[in-house]
Amino acid sequence: MKNEIAKLVSNGLYKEALLLYSQLHCRSSLCPSTYTFPYLLKACAHLKLPLQAQMLQTHLMKMGFQSNVYAATALSSMYMKLNYNSSALKAFDEMPERNLVSVNAVISGFSRNGCFREAMRVFQDLGYKGFRPNSVTLVSLLSACKLVRHGNQIHCWVEKLGVGDDVHVGTSMVTMYSNCGEIVDSRKVFELIEDKNVVTFNAFFSGLLQNGVYEVFLDVFNEMRRNSHVKANSVTFALVLSACLNLKYLKLGRQVHGLIMKTKMRFDVMVETTVVDMYAKCGCCKLACDVFKEMGASANLITWNCMIAGMMLNDESENAVKLFEQLASAGFEPDSATWNSMISGFSQLGKGDEAIKYFNRMMSAGVVPSVKSITSLLSSCSALSALSLGKEIHGHIIRNGIGDDEFISTALVDMYMKCGYPSWARQVFDRYDIKPDDPAFWNAVISGYGRNGDTESAFKIFEMMQQEKVQPCSATFVTVLSLCSHMGLVDKGWHLFRSMTCQYGVQPNLEHLGCMVDLLGRSGRLDEARELIGEIPKPSASAFSSLLGACKFHAEPELGEEMATRLSKLEPENPAPLVILSNIYAGEGRWKDVERIRKLMNDRGFNKHPGNSMLGVA
Repeated sequence: MKNEIAKLVSNGLYKEALLLYSQLHCRSSLCPSTYTFPYLLKACAHLKLPLQAQMLQTHLMKMGFQSNVYAATALSSMYMKLNYNSSALKAFDEMPERNLVSVNAVISGFSRNGCFREAMRVFQDLGYKGFRPNSVTLVSLLSACKLVRHGNQIHCWVEKLGVGDDVHVGTSMVTMYSNCGEIVDSRKVFELIEDKNVVTFNAFFSGLLQNGVYEVFLDVFNEMRRNSHVKANSVTFALVLSACLNLKYLKLGRQVHGLIMKTKMRFDVMVETTVVDMYAKCGCCKLACDVFKEMGASANLITWNCMIAGMMLNDESENAVKLFEQLASAGFEPDSATWNSMISGFSQLGKGDEAIKYFNRMMSAGVVPSVKSITSLLSSCSALSALSLGKEIHGHIIRNGIGDDEFISTALVDMYMKCGYPSWARQVFDRYDIKPDDPAFWNAVISGYGRNGDTESAFKIFEMMQQEKVQPCSATFVTVLSLCSHMGLVDKGWHLFRSMTCQYGVQPNLEHLGCMVDLLGRSGRLDEARELIGEIPKPSASAFSSLLGACKFHAEPELGEEMATRLSKLEPENPAPLVILSNIYAGEGRWKDVERIRKLMNDRGFNKHPGNSMLGVA
């Protein structure tokens, strides 16, 4: 019986193995051996059958096999795979004898289920029970490390036991440090591994992508290609193409595609789908379409989703709609990612009506909208001032218990603020006893109050943000400096501008400087504004334009001519600076200067078109 059941389980026929055991168990003359149960327990784990597993445990105990270390280890491992941690630990504790395999099974199970502390507790007991951990033990623990200090502890054990040369241990450490954001340590470990294999390279590539270190990625890929012992596989090429995509490095992406075409990976769906995604997101829709057509029937739903998202990204919504409508004929049903591509795509293109239409279609199809779909649609409601639909979506959010999501709450605040209902936005904000530490959430409230003319409340929220120890970001200061500008709060604006660097470590950019120039210009402090522009290495056109407008308001023709001249050099095709300067001179009665500027405009081809009346003559 053992051989028949073992053969079925080895071939993945788990139901058939359990059925055979059930039939044979009815014949009391046929008793299973100790080695039958591990196969049956493995089948239960694969099929996720906890009740069947408990019945098998009862049979195992009745036959006196619970003391067998092999059967008891299989029982503990099975419960771990079903995420029944307490049952697994009970089976482990009741084992009369244990070996390193049984200990590793428990540590691996706890690690796989995200219970690092429990795994470490078992690991720390190893010494007391006379076991010496091996590479399997350490690899299991490393996979569960979420904090770098825990990873450092395991790394010390790796050095102590002298298993740092083990490629599996080294690869696990590379992954652990990458997941903890310690890419420098990850690279150190990677470089110390002498016998690297393709899994090691892929682990490091994945970490570099995860941490946004794309340039290093390409250097290491070239190193891998020079290593004749390690050959890239489909995962490698998918990761390399992702790096090209993030760098928008189309030339290298095409070279990698050419390399793929010379290998058997050209028939790998995952690799081909990544090629499609890379071309589409790099703006080469034609090349993406060519690869997509070549795939034919091998293209899966992920491939179709990449094409649809790529078309939307490149403002080819009509082609995206055509692909969407062709899904059914290709044998696919749109999933959450497909619907989200349509909804968020139309939202980002400013076609809110279309986004709403596809949201209604998605709801009719019975597909639960994702967080991204909801936030995209709320953005469309904001742009269209579609308060009624926004309230309906808010109701959906409440009914589905997802109102605590920070991204959704931020989108709701923004929608209510842009629809002119700051009190409803404030209700969403006040729902949080402990406010989110994401500055975007606070920015939505601050800018919303500013947009609705309630600057006092906007500054109060900014003060609350500081009290809650939430770190303001660059966008926060753009908002509050703009408020200072519109309120004429020069001293407060200067204080905030100076505190950006010294107190919050935020370096002023052209937007912040533009806000300060606007603030000083509106307040008539034109010399200070001019000095500030002089400190900017490459002033933007908006800074000159802002000060030019202030010169017109405060009747400062000399400074106005300087700003108009500098602005004209930046935007030679724009006649507005000269028109404003002409108006400044006209306001001062300096008609010769007006004539001089108009002649200059004529010389540059800036001819004023005559006005046309739409009124009929009686």
